[in-house]
Amino acid sequence: MSNIIRIKNASFYAYHGAMTEEQSIGGKFEVDVDIYTDFTEAAKNDDLKKTINYKDVYNFTKKIVNEKKYYLIETIAKVLADKILSHYDIASKVAVRVRKNNVPIGGVIDCVEVEVIEENGK
Repeated sequence: MSNIIRIKNASFYAYHGAMTEEQSIGGKFEVDVDIYTDFTEAAKNDDLKKTINYKDVYNFTKKIVNEKKYYLIETIAKVLADKILSHYDIASKVAVRVRKNNVPIGGVIDCVEVEVIEENGK
C-alpha cells in the first residue's frame, strides 16, 4: 500500500539565484514535499513512531533551504529529494517542488516552479 504525507507551500526567505542581487537581497521560496510511504500500521495504532513526522520533515527542509546559497532552484529540489529519501528509510518515493517568486525575467509571472521525483532503489 502507498500513502502520501504531503507538506504544501512551506515558505522560506532565502538567498538563492544566479544573479548577485538575488543572493544578497534574497526572496521568498516555497516548497512542497510529497513523501510516499506506508503509514497503515501507524494509523491503525495511532503511533507517530511508525510513520514520518511531518514536523521533522519541515525542519529538515528549512535547514537545507537556509544552510547554503544555490544558483538554481533545480539544485535545491534535487538536494532535498535525495536527502529526504536517504534520511527516511520508510519513504519509497518523494516528489519535491520548489517555487521562486519575484523572478527577475523582465515580465510578469506568479512564480517559476521545478519538480524532482525520486524513488528509493530498495
